[in-house]
Amino acid sequence: LDKNINMNLIKSSALITIFLASVASGFQARNAFRSPSTRGTTFLFDSSAQVRELLEKDYPVFNNLIMKKNVDAWKVLGESEADGFTVFALSDDAMQNLGSKKLEQLADDRNTETAEKIGSYHAVNEPVSAGDLYFSGGIVTVGGVVDVGRTRTGGFFGFGGKEDGGVTVNGANVVKTIQIEDSKSLVHEIDALISPEILWRYVDQLRIPGSS
Repeated sequence: LDKNINMNLIKSSALITIFLASVASGFQARNAFRSPSTRGTTFLFDSSAQVRELLEKDYPVFNNLIMKKNVDAWKVLGESEADGFTVFALSDDAMQNLGSKKLEQLADDRNTETAEKIGSYHAVNEPVSAGDLYFSGGIVTVGGVVDVGRTRTGGFFGFGGKEDGGVTVNGANVVKTIQIEDSKSLVHEIDALISPEILWRYVDQLRIPGSS
């Protein structure tokens, strides 16, 4: 009897060992499967802190001149109830394309309010993916509504041609998208500002007319 009990214990122990090994193997396989991610989409963890870190590291000119001190925009994003938010950011090269005069104006303390207003058009208090943009026709940013279009190839003077899968936001091309994993927040890199051009009329002034 004792011999049979010992044999059963040995078999049970072996089965438990095999089960634990299979669980561990499955966990490793699952993580290995996730590592390639989704066709070129970059994933990061956390939310607001990770977005700020990303902007500081990869989009320093845009961040320092437009987003870093934009308390109101970050407050709205931080209070989002949509489990994430969206930021449209310009690369350093795209910011340089604004020209030295506009960059100097954005850095001027007299234009802080204008810079903040420009930044507000680059923030959305909910996640908006590239696919969402493609089918939207327009989005509501913290600053206001901006048009969304689809890029085309071919055609003549803007007529004809075929949609090529690309997206424009107020005329700026969406270059790539970075998704902040788990929070659903996203950063879309764009090649131009998407704020209304009329805001540049108010640079070098202490206050935008009509603002509080």
